[in-house]
Amino acid sequence: MHIHILGICGTFMGGVAQLAKALGHTVTGCDANVYPPMSTQLTQAGIALTEGFGVEQLAIQPDLWVVGNVVSRGNPLMEAILNQGLPYTSGPQWVGEHILRGRTVLAVAGTHGKTTTSSMLAWVLDCADQKPGFLIGGVPGGFDVSARLGEGLAFVIEADEYDTAFFDKRSKFVHYRPRVAVLNNLEYDHADIFPDLAAIETQFHHLVRTVPGEGRIVCPANTDSLKRVLKRGCWTPVDHFGVQGQGVLGDDVPWQARQLGASRFEVLHRGTVAGVVDWAWSGVHNINNALAVMAAAQALGVPVATACEALSNFPGVKRRMELRGEAGGVRVYDDFAHHPTAIDTTLAGARALMNELAARENRQPGRLIALFEPRSNTMKMGTLAQALPASFSAADSVLCYTAGISWNVNDTLSPLGERLFSSANLDDVIQRVVADASAGDWVVAMSNGAFGGIHQRLLDALTQRQQVV
Repeated sequence: MHIHILGICGTFMGGVAQLAKALGHTVTGCDANVYPPMSTQLTQAGIALTEGFGVEQLAIQPDLWVVGNVVSRGNPLMEAILNQGLPYTSGPQWVGEHILRGRTVLAVAGTHGKTTTSSMLAWVLDCADQKPGFLIGGVPGGFDVSARLGEGLAFVIEADEYDTAFFDKRSKFVHYRPRVAVLNNLEYDHADIFPDLAAIETQFHHLVRTVPGEGRIVCPANTDSLKRVLKRGCWTPVDHFGVQGQGVLGDDVPWQARQLGASRFEVLHRGTVAGVVDWAWSGVHNINNALAVMAAAQALGVPVATACEALSNFPGVKRRMELRGEAGGVRVYDDFAHHPTAIDTTLAGARALMNELAARENRQPGRLIALFEPRSNTMKMGTLAQALPASFSAADSVLCYTAGISWNVNDTLSPLGERLFSSANLDDVIQRVVADASAGDWVVAMSNGAFGGIHQRLLDALTQRQQVV
């Protein structure tokens, strides 16, 4: 079969293209902007790319047009496909029918941590020799690709609640029919398509309805929104998890963690210590991610001890507290956090680790400098902006890049006081960091976009400052 993918350079659709190619299909595609690194991955896989959505692509005459959710009515190629009555489908539906059918699907859903948790789960299953396939909205360490077919029955998929396509407004994850569903957390987001939290809860319940009675649902013990989702009806056994000291955990919560330090924790399964994870990552959010992974992996027969050992060696995920380099004693990290809760947990985890490392070395901890680009549709709209000041509580300094923002950043973030610096000029942000940062400081740049390449530009500027000194 020859499929032509509209919107092929997105992380999800690019992964779909590579999976389709691995199945033996002829794959071509187009996008508004064809650029690295995805374009490089696709061309190396033998997938021909076209820039733009011109109607001349009708001459390609594929058997099926697969449409990404970046495409809307008015797109010239899509209008021609509709006018000529050509066969088309969405990316998630094609994946559900051609990749996931016959596999043991483990779907990871949630407002935060989908990419990290999916990557952890694929890593644990791989370490357990289950050779899973996966489709993840990022590049997990240890694999260096965002998608693969795998050799075993297990298939891990990042289950996004964003809508499927312009002609299918259900969340993507309703197409995946998982046997194991991880509902990691649930908050309001995607203000461009959901009017309120209740609308997202409805979509999550659509997912719950698709999980078989002999499957498994994994979710946190103390999340009211998910409690409401399951109260609507649940026909599947549920495994709850939680971190001790973070809310009340009853004896009926089978998966619990006890923190032993910023990057070390004990795993208790049904009240018994089952293992210890000693890894390079920090933050309560990552411990919760790990507990969800252990519960999901156990549903496929992976022992807790095996999962603990695998997670202790988890190599991480690109753009999730990824250390991009160090210059002049200043560490520069790249992180995808763009929702207030994700910002809060990421910075709190970083601060805890900084303090612990400083205590071990008998020195004062450096400063934690947060750089933030409000780039997601929700952030640009300012929908959650009022929650931002509190989310930066762990940071000593907050620098906000304001280009393209319609709401008043200085007014909204005024509770930060002198800790705040904002500018619509990225060079100003870089110069401010270079002027203020000292050896031992950590700089965490947070955005769901490229942030103007600030990471390398900042490292170059810090290096130049050191050479001048």
